[in-house]
Amino acid sequence: MIIDKQTIIEEARAIGHQLSEWRRHLHQYPELSFQEYETGKFVSKKLEEFGNISVQTNVAKTGVVGTLSSGSGRTIAIRADMDALPILEQNEHSYRSQRDGVMHACGHDAHTTILLGIAKIFSDRFAAGKLSGTVKFLFQPAEEDTDDEGLSGAPRMIQEGILDDVETVIALHVCPWHPVGVIQVNDGYSMANVDVFHAKVIGSGGHGGYPHMTKDPIWMLGSVLQAFYGLVSRRISPLDTAAASIGKINTGTASNIIPEEVSITGTLRTYSPEAREQLIQEVENVFKITESFGGSYSFTVERGEPALKNDPAVNALLVQTAKDLYPEIQVEWEPFGMGGEDFGYMTQKVPGAMFFLGCSLEDGKNRDLHTNIFDIDERCLEMGVSILAETAARLLAGKGL
Repeated sequence: MIIDKQTIIEEARAIGHQLSEWRRHLHQYPELSFQEYETGKFVSKKLEEFGNISVQTNVAKTGVVGTLSSGSGRTIAIRADMDALPILEQNEHSYRSQRDGVMHACGHDAHTTILLGIAKIFSDRFAAGKLSGTVKFLFQPAEEDTDDEGLSGAPRMIQEGILDDVETVIALHVCPWHPVGVIQVNDGYSMANVDVFHAKVIGSGGHGGYPHMTKDPIWMLGSVLQAFYGLVSRRISPLDTAAASIGKINTGTASNIIPEEVSITGTLRTYSPEAREQLIQEVENVFKITESFGGSYSFTVERGEPALKNDPAVNALLVQTAKDLYPEIQVEWEPFGMGGEDFGYMTQKVPGAMFFLGCSLEDGKNRDLHTNIFDIDERCLEMGVSILAETAARLLAGKGL
């Protein structure tokens, strides 16, 4: 049975005060990746209070999974991330972070709140026999960072089998470049593969007054940089989406000492798997230039999250649902950018999609993601609950796919 669209809006509105209260509590007490201990306790306590929900804690170290099931039917999952960022908040509102240097600057407090709202509504619906099937509420830790093995929360959850029986997974992300009433959607690759490279240009050092007696790695670096910054425009197809940037260069100890090596660290962003492999190889080729100058190099890559790939059929259902609920909603079809999103691991495993939910405040300030003044218009919370809940209900009923 599909939830009546007006009913789900009314039910989301009925818990609007709680949504705001939960979100502000979470905002005041942010926790970094794989440190979401109190957040996890808060989430599991709420799920237990709702009733009928099986609660699993310590998933992927600090995550929580709530499960509602009628024992038969389809199995779907809805995901929200819970971690915060190492940022000192500069907002002055009453619910600003109480933990110096840690802030919910990417809206994960809102994501967690929205998923709690859906769980509350669905708990009552399942108890009344109005929904059938199985819904997993995935409260994921560590979207922003990785553990000692280089894994974030999503692949950790997958390793623990959380998606093994799931047919479809959906999620949202709050979007500060759109106001409430706008959603952004994109089929296929929508956020980037994220890879970090570590390289060294290796020469032989010596006295700065006798450079001809050295193999100066800084001199070699000049040619490396020139080639590196031409890669995307000259070696990668203009039909592929790619970006390559160097973020850190370290070398030297004194003005009159030519160092033995230069260390370089940067990020590589691509959409397609083919472009990902090509760009990594092209960057290593750039460092091979050092050999023609009598030097050498080292090059390693840390492979991060894969590109977020949205399933067109799931997207179509999300968009139709949003339009059915909110006829005046504005849908923007556009990729989400070159940021990373480890939800991409989940949509690699099973069909799924994420949409971006407009949340900007009408104060004229640029409160972008990962800034120290990030904040949201809390009217987006009810809208997020309604769209994801109704989409989930339609998925359970086998509609749209």
